[in-house]
Amino acid sequence: MEPGSWGNRTTVTEFVLLGLTENVRLQPILFAVFLCAYVVTVGGNFSILAAILVEPKLHTPMYYFLGNLSLLDIGCITVTVPPMLACLLAHHCRVPYAACISQLFFFHLLAGVDCHLLTAMAYDRYLAICQPLTYSTRMSRVVQGALVGICCTVSFINALTHTVAVSVLDFCGPNVVNHFYCDLPPLFQLSCSSIHLNGQLLFVGATFMGVIPMILISASYAHVAAAVLRIRSAEGRKKAFSTCGSHLTVVCIFYGTGFFSYMRLGSVSASDKDKGIGILNTILSPMLNPVIYSLRNPDVQGALKRVLTGKRPPE
Repeated sequence: MEPGSWGNRTTVTEFVLLGLTENVRLQPILFAVFLCAYVVTVGGNFSILAAILVEPKLHTPMYYFLGNLSLLDIGCITVTVPPMLACLLAHHCRVPYAACISQLFFFHLLAGVDCHLLTAMAYDRYLAICQPLTYSTRMSRVVQGALVGICCTVSFINALTHTVAVSVLDFCGPNVVNHFYCDLPPLFQLSCSSIHLNGQLLFVGATFMGVIPMILISASYAHVAAAVLRIRSAEGRKKAFSTCGSHLTVVCIFYGTGFFSYMRLGSVSASDKDKGIGILNTILSPMLNPVIYSLRNPDVQGALKRVLTGKRPPE
């Protein structure tokens, strides 16, 4: 089915992605680098998942959310990197209209769940540190499942809204996308119809997917910081902060790159810089997450060693 039969006058049937570089000599090097990054990211996140499954100590709400985050990281990088690797091998990248729209949908779906899951993890830390006596009942398995379900539902609605709004735009040419994957800002630049509604939807989406979660995360950690500072022992304060430091680092990387990507729609000349931000958001962040969460966590490190060596966890 041609895109034009969807009810608009779209004449573009495919997009040409410029990718990271048009320098043919650099493309094999970039292919090797990003293939390694993809393998390391998928392997690292699957290792975290395996460690959580085999280690009884990690069968807690915090690691339940971390396991879901690892799945999302695998999904996010799989949506963007394998198509980019195929383009680097072929030295050109022609993406059918429907494939571009599909990539847009799945990227925003997975990234959106990531946003709200980080919020749920902050709420989990708030309950664990500030409300320890009622933590087990307030963060039961039913509550954990409900929180993940809410994250998925909100993200699905947001991703579907943006996808439908883009699909009704007219693309009359040119069809060259100055990016290495299909995303909203570069597609907006190619539309020959008004993107005023899309800009408003993006603002509303950024509020629900970015601003409100950041406010909730900040409020949670403000309460956590106040509670930790009331702990008298230095060892107790250090242990409490260590459980939150990894999560805060991931939040800063994820939201920092996300805000840079979507808060500068009017800057057409910044597309090359957006590629660098896109690498941070889609590749570097998922790759670093397993390292960040295991770097200062002896339980995760011990579980990873047992997974890699095939040893059983202690009874």
